[in-house]
Amino acid sequence: MAKKEHISETPATQFLRKNGVVFSEHPYEYEEHGGTAVSSRALGVEEHAVVKTLVMQDEAARPLIVLMHGDCKVSTKNLARAIPCKSVEPCKPEVAQRHSGYMVGGTSPFGIRKAMPVYVEESILALPKIYINGGRRGFLVGIDPTVLVDVLKARAVHCALAD
Repeated sequence: MAKKEHISETPATQFLRKNGVVFSEHPYEYEEHGGTAVSSRALGVEEHAVVKTLVMQDEAARPLIVLMHGDCKVSTKNLARAIPCKSVEPCKPEVAQRHSGYMVGGTSPFGIRKAMPVYVEESILALPKIYINGGRRGFLVGIDPTVLVDVLKARAVHCALAD
């Protein structure tokens, strides 16, 4: 008899439960620098439905979160235009970890340490279900994408570049 893998609580799963969000848990074997290609293959879902959580900053070093399809890159130029600000760039890993409270590779937009504005690629909201980091490397949660707007107050932007 196969034993169901126990998933310990993370700040992200605590946040989701506290906000009454229905989610499924999807552990997988984490690979360093494997990214969404590894997690989508492990879960048997399209990489487009796996959403990466990116901690970035504007020209004044104010942090923000961008949620992007796993198979796309962020056009920082288009994002800066959409927010609006002069420029946007990814945070260094140690800075991202300080802002979010999560290790890079395990960053979730839920239960973050420091309140930050959240921006979501508009087409993500049209998907029936998304898989997003659950607050630890090798752990995704499956949710309805409307949760991003309803619970996180994420603002839709158009800044995707095909990978």
